[in-house]
Amino acid sequence: MKKIMSFLIAALLLISCEKGTKSSVTLPTSIGNTNKILVVAKGNEWAGKIGDEIRTVFGEHQVGLPQPETLLSVSQIDPTGFKSFMRNGKAILFIKKGQKESVTVEKNKYAAPQVIVYATAKNEEGIVNLINKRGKEIIKIFQKEDIKFIQNIFKKERLDETKFKTTQNLGISIDIPKRFKLVDDTGDFLWLRQHLKSGIARGDGTNNVLIYSVPLINEGSVADNITEVRDSIGKKYIPGSKEGMYMITEQAYTPFTYKAEIDGKKAYETRGKWEVKNDFMAGPFLNYTVVDKKNNRLIVFEGFTYAPSVNKRNFLFELEAIAKSMKIK
Repeated sequence: MKKIMSFLIAALLLISCEKGTKSSVTLPTSIGNTNKILVVAKGNEWAGKIGDEIRTVFGEHQVGLPQPETLLSVSQIDPTGFKSFMRNGKAILFIKKGQKESVTVEKNKYAAPQVIVYATAKNEEGIVNLINKRGKEIIKIFQKEDIKFIQNIFKKERLDETKFKTTQNLGISIDIPKRFKLVDDTGDFLWLRQHLKSGIARGDGTNNVLIYSVPLINEGSVADNITEVRDSIGKKYIPGSKEGMYMITEQAYTPFTYKAEIDGKKAYETRGKWEVKNDFMAGPFLNYTVVDKKNNRLIVFEGFTYAPSVNKRNFLFELEAIAKSMKIK
């Protein structure tokens, strides 16, 4: 009898411990928009050199946008106020003083999903130098988490790409949300459009996705030919309102091209502005040209936005998240 009682007590204690463990890891849902971070720093630090350096580094303008927009938007709170729901922010930069200079990352401490970056140095000068040297690295940490956040949302509401001839012919899968509607699907070229009335990014106008491929002729000249290729596609598939009008790369603005990686493959990321030849329509575009050596071709994903009179950073960020979900079979 004593053995049975001992067994029952042990079982109850085990169940109790398991319940306690489960409840202890249950976190509230984080709050905050994409591309926005909360800086935890003392008021005098924020008003002084540390705050100036953060605003300079994080306030760098995103290339390729018609109006100046920063890479990230920042707000500040004093450590004494960092409690209760304020700790549930999705993206937090914590300024700390300590003996060892470091940038460390902690995820899902107070809420989920959440990323906290701790920037630590001995004194004010050390923190300023740390932000100056490693600020872009910190920005990439926050942006990478935001990309994952958006992709998780889109994965739950994705279009079935097997319904499109082009994605089937190209052998790719990609997480595009259902709010995008079909414009054209030739088997070689896919065009999907979202009217910007709902979703993470809101406003007037449209977000657009283009997917197509071109032969890989000379890998060494891929980056140099991206503008020429996109202009030929615009002329062929994206007409304006009248004859002789079609989408081209804006001639007064030179696009920026960077090395990138999509699905583990070499790629180029190009940001610039588009316009309609002989018309007044224009906006930003984001192009990923992926080198698919196995199939001797280039797979091209392009997103472009038409949203007059509103900021466009978050629209392009959604298109970036879609592009980076692409898998090539």
